[in-house]
Amino acid sequence: MELHGERLIPADVETTWAALNDPETLKACIAGCESLERTGDNAFTARVAVKVGPVSARFTGNLQLQNVQPPQSYTIVFDGQGGVAGFGRGSADVNLADEGPLQTKLAYEAKAQVGGKLAQIGSRLVDGAAAKLADDFFARFSEQVAPATVVPETGEIVQVEAGRAPGNASWIRWVSLAIIAAIVAYLAFRGFR
Repeated sequence: MELHGERLIPADVETTWAALNDPETLKACIAGCESLERTGDNAFTARVAVKVGPVSARFTGNLQLQNVQPPQSYTIVFDGQGGVAGFGRGSADVNLADEGPLQTKLAYEAKAQVGGKLAQIGSRLVDGAAAKLADDFFARFSEQVAPATVVPETGEIVQVEAGRAPGNASWIRWVSLAIIAAIVAYLAFRGFR
């Protein structure tokens, strides 16, 4: 499977880069993430509990960052196992670009492969679950990195919200599969990248 897409993050490039490389931020943003630990300079392991249609599983995965070009890009290589539920593996190129004050475009190009029960339950269920995981991730990630803004009239503090960059939304499925399969990927979350 191959996919690509973009997402607007309500933070500058440096803040987005730092958050995409922080295990605690990623753990807080990935639904079902039980653990996410740095195992090396550019390596992570994760344990994520996921339910896709009738299949529930805990995926244990490894994530390796390659071709790291701070704070603009990297490649995420992932491999995750979910026991009888199946496996996921692949890679994603993530790029960050400045889109103005407090806005970063995260762009992805991902390739993924799933096997086992996940591959047997049908692409509609997998796609739907992946889309929900990705939407949840980006909503949480945007909340984590967005600066608080004070509304002058009321003094109320509000968070800036992220928007979708124009383009094909099918990338969401693959990025989510990377998250499920590996760590998971986080992938992305940097720029969709």
